[in-house]
Amino acid sequence: MIQLPHHGSCFVCGSDNPHSIGASWFLTDNGNIYAEITFNIAQQGPPGYVHGGASAAVIDEAMGAAVWRAGYSVVAVNLQVDYKKPIPLGEKTIVEARIAEIQAKKILTSGEIKLHDGTVAVVGRGIYVPAPQLFKDVSFGD
Repeated sequence: MIQLPHHGSCFVCGSDNPHSIGASWFLTDNGNIYAEITFNIAQQGPPGYVHGGASAAVIDEAMGAAVWRAGYSVVAVNLQVDYKKPIPLGEKTIVEARIAEIQAKKILTSGEIKLHDGTVAVVGRGIYVPAPQLFKDVSFGD
């Protein structure tokens, strides 16, 4: 696996953001995105559990990273998040995401957040469209 660069002040993976969730993304040999994340009290929703918005942000960032690493400058136009199990704070989770399909004007993605025992807690699907004009000064970190 290859570790991807952090994104400055990104809410999910920015090393320059003191409020970042602190994700470190890895590119697997098959082009998927992988991370191990332990959510903390700053991401709390229900007492002792992760806020749904925090897990949605993580799954969005992971799926977007899969598309970016494939060479596309994109933004999400649709994000579907299905919550299967609550995620306890302080417990290591596994995040995985991938490109599901590349179409003419959009890229479909899928991803999941798994609990430490492998149980799927969150499933995400996204639609990303090219928006290079928003990222003219951003590199892919190669």
